[in-house]
Amino acid sequence: QVQLVESGGGLVQAGGSLRLSCAASGSILSINTMDWYRQAPGKQRELVASITNGGNTNYADSVKGRFTISRDYAKNMVYLQMNSLKPEDTAPYYCHADRIVARDYGLPRYNFWGQGTQVTVSI
Repeated sequence: QVQLVESGGGLVQAGGSLRLSCAASGSILSINTMDWYRQAPGKQRELVASITNGGNTNYADSVKGRFTISRDYAKNMVYLQMNSLKPEDTAPYYCHADRIVARDYGLPRYNFWGQGTQVTVSI
């Protein structure tokens, strides 16, 4: 079955960098849009960045110019390069795929989530 697994989180000082990775596994034929979300304690889940299967990207205003989303279509992976990190970036970060076609499925299936990877930015 299809799974999304994130990695690359950790503890960094303000101004530092981290690179998050998300691997989609399974007998995948195609993935539409892949996204990164974060959810700070007590707050709603926020869309940080997205990338379509055509390579178009979008970013939250709070991270624009600091974060870069990229994708390896052949490997079914998506990345988030985070530079100039701030304490307010601290949150679990979640990988998301909106639509996946896999060999084991009939119709496409929707709304896949990873379990999250923690990013903590200290002063």
